[in-house]
Amino acid sequence: MNSFPARNATHGSSGYAAVPEQPGAPTVPASLPAGWGPGSSGTIYDYIRVATFAIGPDGRIAQWSDRAAEFFGVPAAEAVGADPITAFIPRELWQRGRARLERILAGEEWVGTAPYRDLSGAESLAEVYAMPASADGSATCLAVDLGRLRAIETDLAASEAVIGQTPTGFFLFDCDLKLQRVNAAFAASVGRSPAALQGLAPGDVFRPADADRLLLSLRKVLTGQEPVLDLRLTGPVRTDRGTSARDEEQRTWAVSLYRLTASGGRPIGVAGQVQDVTSRHIAEREAAGVRRNLALLNEASTHIGSTLDLETTAKELLDVIVPQFCDVATVDLYSVLLTGDSTPQGAHPESGELRRVAVSSVVGNAPSVLGSERGGVQVAEAGGTLCYPPRSPHARALRTGRSVVPQPGPDPLLRSTLVVPLVARDQVLGLVQLSRAIGSEPFDAREVAIAEELVARAAVCVDNARLYRREHERALILQRSLLPPGNPAASGLEIARRYLPSNNNTEVGGDWFDVIPLPGSRTALVIGDVMGRGLRAAVAMGQLRTAVRTLAMLDVDPADVLSALDEIARGLGNDDWAESGAELYLATCVYAVYDAVKQRCTFANAGHLPPVLLAPGEAARMLDVPPGLPLGVGGEPFEEVTVDLPEGAVLGLYTDGLVESRKHQLDEGLKAFRTSLTNGSDRLEELCDQVLDELNPHHGEDDIALLMAKVQALPKGSVGDWRFPSEPTSVAKAREAACGWLLERGLDELVDTSELLVSELVTNALRHGRGEIRLRLLRDRTMVCEVWDDAYAQPRQRRAQETDEGGRGLQLVSLLAERWGSRRTPKGKIVWFELAL
Repeated sequence: MNSFPARNATHGSSGYAAVPEQPGAPTVPASLPAGWGPGSSGTIYDYIRVATFAIGPDGRIAQWSDRAAEFFGVPAAEAVGADPITAFIPRELWQRGRARLERILAGEEWVGTAPYRDLSGAESLAEVYAMPASADGSATCLAVDLGRLRAIETDLAASEAVIGQTPTGFFLFDCDLKLQRVNAAFAASVGRSPAALQGLAPGDVFRPADADRLLLSLRKVLTGQEPVLDLRLTGPVRTDRGTSARDEEQRTWAVSLYRLTASGGRPIGVAGQVQDVTSRHIAEREAAGVRRNLALLNEASTHIGSTLDLETTAKELLDVIVPQFCDVATVDLYSVLLTGDSTPQGAHPESGELRRVAVSSVVGNAPSVLGSERGGVQVAEAGGTLCYPPRSPHARALRTGRSVVPQPGPDPLLRSTLVVPLVARDQVLGLVQLSRAIGSEPFDAREVAIAEELVARAAVCVDNARLYRREHERALILQRSLLPPGNPAASGLEIARRYLPSNNNTEVGGDWFDVIPLPGSRTALVIGDVMGRGLRAAVAMGQLRTAVRTLAMLDVDPADVLSALDEIARGLGNDDWAESGAELYLATCVYAVYDAVKQRCTFANAGHLPPVLLAPGEAARMLDVPPGLPLGVGGEPFEEVTVDLPEGAVLGLYTDGLVESRKHQLDEGLKAFRTSLTNGSDRLEELCDQVLDELNPHHGEDDIALLMAKVQALPKGSVGDWRFPSEPTSVAKAREAACGWLLERGLDELVDTSELLVSELVTNALRHGRGEIRLRLLRDRTMVCEVWDDAYAQPRQRRAQETDEGGRGLQLVSLLAERWGSRRTPKGKIVWFELAL
């Protein structure tokens, strides 16, 4: 400060004088005592209109300040020297005013009100303070705008009433962020007295974390940023029960902050309103818990049970509840249920072995949380087995089918554990263990109910997956039992086959193939696909496969075989249960018969994909076999196509799972199959593997059946063929030809038996047949003898009586041959027998 207003020892006409700066006077030191220093903007004049003037001993205005000129609207040039009575007081009050002025100048203080007009011409009322100077008879006067003064008094009274009487807490921090004022409501909410809070910082009132948040918000508001609304603070409050930590209650407050400024915009602090929202906070937390639980249930209904796999279903449950509901969770199922059994074995189900099928944890060092041993119970990792002691909480949950909340164990990382049994259709399937780590709230009754609901929903899905697995495994066993084991032997063919279930572990399909040896070094190759999936498809496949084998034994032509199968499929679809709306039996099939002697194959197709032929030196091509209608549709005959197969040719029969996929068109799959065959290995087994390696990644949605046959010509000299006229001498000639052929090939041990049986068959052809007689001997895996004639009547073995002269020839053939039979030809029949080599 350069100067200070001060009373002058010798009063002049104004009554005030300035202390002048003397030349050479010492300067003000840079460091001033506390409380001294330059002023700042913002004074009382910013709030109240005040004017000062002085009256000299002569009763006239001796001094007129600038604020007086502004206050009364009279410039100093007009006011100084004027009589204040005549200048400002109405004529009727002059006498009283003159008397009052004389008393003031005589030394009497006076306070009164007086009307006046400001610069705008508006009338107002002023309160005037007259303070005489006893030394020289002058007086100093102070005029205050009474309207503004009363407004400030009203505001202060209202503020006091609001701050002091409102139930809402109030505090005021100064610019140094120290508490300057609090009301009783705030003091009570934090458990202290108003006096004890005076001058404290936020860290002295609230917890460190909340104090830091409050300090940050106070600084933001003080620096001119927007007010802060609904800042949540929490902390302990002492109760009336005592003074220990146990007697503290956790309270929650909602704080709103706003900056207080002077009329010139100078900040003077930050005010805050505080409301105890503990009850509302608890209600909001409970409502949030309810919403979270509903969201969990909703997620469980959409997420759990997306597949029919037990392990996947268990993992889906844990994906829903960890970490949204708990920190560690495990799913244990009875081991016997995983193998397809319906109920746990043993007198006490709770003592049965369980397998841990899923584990999920968000707690660090999960193995130590699960523990290697806890309470005498061996705890397994995912995939391991375990048994709970009979008196353990887990065994009690398995025994009663009710949830159990065990007492906290010695594990330092877990605070609360809940054991919920998996119960579906009144059967306990296993249990789910849920645990929360230290720092989380323990399970309450509401959360136990939510956990039971979640586990109950998962239990139904787990049981559905269990039942499906049982049906799936049984259907798979049935399906595989109906497929030929290994690579069956075939005359003049090398066989390789593959069967692969679909990758997505869905229901078994109705794909099948078969290789059926036929007499005369012939082989039937069959591949088919029953439409649909599951046990019904597998059963239908078994019925059709049995029918095919039966028809093949009767040596029926390929087209006739498919016609008979069509009738059988339609008959299966007309059962009573099918009339109730069940799906009809429909199937596709290719039936081919390969003659190793002629190296010729005859095909018939019922709606199946065409065979593929890879001839030596050529690219693989699809055979033009009329597709026909699927089995079970009926109404159209099937056509046959005969194709000559050169030595080394590869014939491929397959189901649609190999070449068809949702990811590409069927034509693309067929092209890839032909390309794979063309560029594949010369070895049939390796060729099969190459085809599957190249085409299997493109499907994954259906079963694959692949049957491949490579032509191998019969060794030279393996066939003997003679024709004889229909006369008695042909019997001896046939015996001689057969014996000579066998002796040339070193089959001496078969000569006697063959001579006798050939004689019987040729004799029967002479007696019961007609036309030329043909004898053919084939050396393959067995020695086959065939006798041809032009009669259609089939021989029938009968029991000859003691008095009968004939009828024992076929009995003799049946006793001496490995097997025998007959089949029709376009011009007659063939009677044949086989002898083991």
